[in-house]
Amino acid sequence: MKRILITGSNGLLGQKLVELFSNSDCYSLLLISRQEHSVFQEETLQYRQLDTTNKQGIRKIIEEFEPDIIINTAAMTNVDQCETEREAAWKINVNSVEHLVHMAKLVGAHIVHISTDYVFDGKQGPYDELAVPNPINYYGRTKHASENVLRISGIPFTIVRTMILYGTGYNVKTNFGLWLYQNLSEGKVVSVSDDQRGNPTLADDVAYGILKIIELERSGIYHIAGQDLVSRYDFTLELAHVFGFNKKLITPVKTTALKQAAPRPLNSGFITLKAQAQLSLHTSGIVHGLMIFKNQLMARKHDLAVSER
Repeated sequence: MKRILITGSNGLLGQKLVELFSNSDCYSLLLISRQEHSVFQEETLQYRQLDTTNKQGIRKIIEEFEPDIIINTAAMTNVDQCETEREAAWKINVNSVEHLVHMAKLVGAHIVHISTDYVFDGKQGPYDELAVPNPINYYGRTKHASENVLRISGIPFTIVRTMILYGTGYNVKTNFGLWLYQNLSEGKVVSVSDDQRGNPTLADDVAYGILKIIELERSGIYHIAGQDLVSRYDFTLELAHVFGFNKKLITPVKTTALKQAAPRPLNSGFITLKAQAQLSLHTSGIVHGLMIFKNQLMARKHDLAVSER
């Protein structure tokens, strides 16, 4: 039985990973997140409250659990916050990885690390795994630096780059899909860029890709993203169609008009042929992904309604 430590287990991708791996008898899990309690109530799941910047705390937990695999989903992912709070971003996104690498060496663990399309400048996308990173914002710089920590570490590692992650879970931070749903369902106007292109990605697909990586014991870099390369505006129109929202609430704008603190890569996107060939992974297109997203949201609303009775 493989022992897996999942950091950021209360986040969107963390929750999808826990749901997936806990359904198998092949894995023993230890979940860690900054929150006092796990979002999962199952007594069989071990949980520890821990900030991954706590070097001594990380040491203690890894020495006790001795994981075979560490899946690191914990990160500061608010791009504009990273731009303005650089010290905190570096501490969370880079120093934490250094702590994990140090301990992984001691116990012989393999690290699966989550990264992003923001390591690229967005001038010549879509990108494959051999493309040379050139981040244009501080978030991208921290994620590129964290990748380099792994590259020179000498330990077995897998870097999973993904983008425009969407989905729902228990008390998850907002993501692009959730933000659109929350605003459009309340009849609010949303301004969405029509000049940023990428692959919207259902979080469940990334979790499944990581499962395949672990089952097949794959190392290196993998791009895991949705099938369709579209603008954020086109994705928003499709979401409105799937949910039956008023498309007149959607205003296309140029990225510069949003006046965000951090610059964005515009012509991004991933080529995912490696994941398709080596992992037999076929991710969702936007229509199929949004239908799954809708069903999950409706199920979540039903569960909340039942619990409040």
